[in-house]
Amino acid sequence: MADPSQQNILIIGGGIGGLTLALSLHARGIKCSIFEAASKFEPLGVGINMLPHAIKVLSKLNLETELYRYGVEAQEFAYFNRHGQVIITEPCGKFAGYDYPHFSIHRGDLHKVLYDAVIDRMGPNSIYFNHSCSGVTQNDRTVKALFENTESHTGSVVIAADGFHSNIRKSLYPHEGEPHYGGINMWRGVTIQKPFLTGASVTRIGTVDAGKMTIYPIRNFADGTQMINWVTEQPRSDFKKNDWATVGHIEDFIGPFKKWNFDWLDIPNLINNAEFILEYPMLDRDPIDKWTFGRVTLMGDAAHPMYPRGGNGGAQAILDADSLANNFEKYKSQVRAINTYENERRTIANKIVLTNRQQPPDHIIEKVETLTNGLPFDKIEDVINREELLAITERYKNIAQYSIEKVSN
Repeated sequence: MADPSQQNILIIGGGIGGLTLALSLHARGIKCSIFEAASKFEPLGVGINMLPHAIKVLSKLNLETELYRYGVEAQEFAYFNRHGQVIITEPCGKFAGYDYPHFSIHRGDLHKVLYDAVIDRMGPNSIYFNHSCSGVTQNDRTVKALFENTESHTGSVVIAADGFHSNIRKSLYPHEGEPHYGGINMWRGVTIQKPFLTGASVTRIGTVDAGKMTIYPIRNFADGTQMINWVTEQPRSDFKKNDWATVGHIEDFIGPFKKWNFDWLDIPNLINNAEFILEYPMLDRDPIDKWTFGRVTLMGDAAHPMYPRGGNGGAQAILDADSLANNFEKYKSQVRAINTYENERRTIANKIVLTNRQQPPDHIIEKVETLTNGLPFDKIEDVINREELLAITERYKNIAQYSIEKVSN
């Protein structure tokens, strides 16, 4: 076991991955500090799906009760064609026999659960706000994190959890260039309305070329309504460097959905009654073959930025945190720990990056769209059998490491 008494791990970034890592290290008695560029905690973003493999980690940190308080426990995945016809439904989380639930939750609520736990367990002095890391220097015994407009901090290792636009990754890969743009823009929003389907369905409809929506509830209200998260992806040739808070406009994307008034959900009404709409391009970066440089390693979006499909961006950051914490506990040498972590996680995460470009979970809908030439069907069994459909979804679960067998180990 490592003796953490003389070591301090510097976590750069207070997002989902960084906070999960801090809680995981604290639970093992390993000293760490968090450095966040923002001036304070703010509940940003929209919805996020937390799959059972991620919830397994958060449950070990005794956070499941709070997740039930804020989120919606998902019951099923439901796939529909653009005509509103069901292709397949399959249970998820505990409803599918997993030991752990699947939560759909507002990203800000998830962040709040993690942040509140850090403050409660580690104290307010564990997080340094207004600390934007500009780079690192290191020798064979220590590493120094450099910050803009404030003093540097020295520790035993640095974990770069500073997100998609990581300054530390940029310092390690100065010639990497712009992110990879796949020609797709996303518009995301939330709408308060009555539940649809089971009231706990993660629903995917249509394809990118003909109109695609992903819709699921992320918060329950006492009056019986829900906050419904929705996102559309559409082809665009004009890449704009939007940030995560760029205001979206309905007229830019409503076209394919004007007649999507299904008997189970009125999608034009859902869009037109949104509380707000955000627009940003779907970006990732090409996988890299090295995360760890001496006493510095990357995690989460700093290591493997991926398209936000299948609930895997936040989930993979949480799995990174768990792997790091396990290895810090296992090895006396923290350098050995971060190298072992990379060996465990890099190949898996890089494969998910590439899979999310080509065959995300809703590839199942694209398959049916091709087989039917985009036309309605009489019976899905006449198009493709259930076993073939389930094989497609199971393939993605195996790649993303959340098959029921993998999570049960």
